[in-house]
Amino acid sequence: MSLLSLKTEVFRRNLDLVRHGLVVLTWGNVSGIDREAGLVAIKPSGVAYDAMTAEDIVVVDLDGHVVEGSLRPSSDLPTHLALYRAFPSVGGIVHTHSPKAVAWAQARRAIPAFGTTHADHFHGPVPCTRELTPEEVAADYERNTGLVIAERFRDLDPDAFPGVLVAGHGPFTWGRDPRKAVENAVALEQIAAMALDTLAIDPSAAPAPAHVLDKHYFRKHGPGAYYGQK
Repeated sequence: MSLLSLKTEVFRRNLDLVRHGLVVLTWGNVSGIDREAGLVAIKPSGVAYDAMTAEDIVVVDLDGHVVEGSLRPSSDLPTHLALYRAFPSVGGIVHTHSPKAVAWAQARRAIPAFGTTHADHFHGPVPCTRELTPEEVAADYERNTGLVIAERFRDLDPDAFPGVLVAGHGPFTWGRDPRKAVENAVALEQIAAMALDTLAIDPSAAPAPAHVLDKHYFRKHGPGAYYGQK
């Protein structure tokens, strides 16, 4: 993939966050990686979406050194880089402060799998990390955020759980490319909203049965998937 193609794709996916109502002000970012070249493109820090152009997208290497671009990359770049290192199958990452997902993150709670819509995207509860320690915040906050996410996924498959809630902070999602990462961000916000509504109706609501959740997850994912068109 050329640098221009990577920057253009990441630019478009950042605008998708606005289109889907996942961000206000400058509260979010999308990145994408060219694994062969070892380069990551990401939104510039603090730049308004309606003022941004594809040329503004910043390209860095996996050590965070700017390769192309005159603006500073997103302050969340070290988190993205840590996740690209931890999850080799990931090609795009999204971070937002979408309100329903943030509500769960601020409650320090995983989102239970109450129904089939959830299971279409996550093979179980949406996980929530532990909180960062004072030392982790003081030393290298953004990088340690990525490391805390990776720690939470020590026994989880990031392809089966394409997103996480960072305790007290908000959601990160990912996918095989930036477009899929944005799709997972949209799905996560809807899942979070439906779970909140479920608990509002019945605070004692239980997760859906495993056999139903598995059916819905595997009809969309894995070698036996049959949803959609070939």
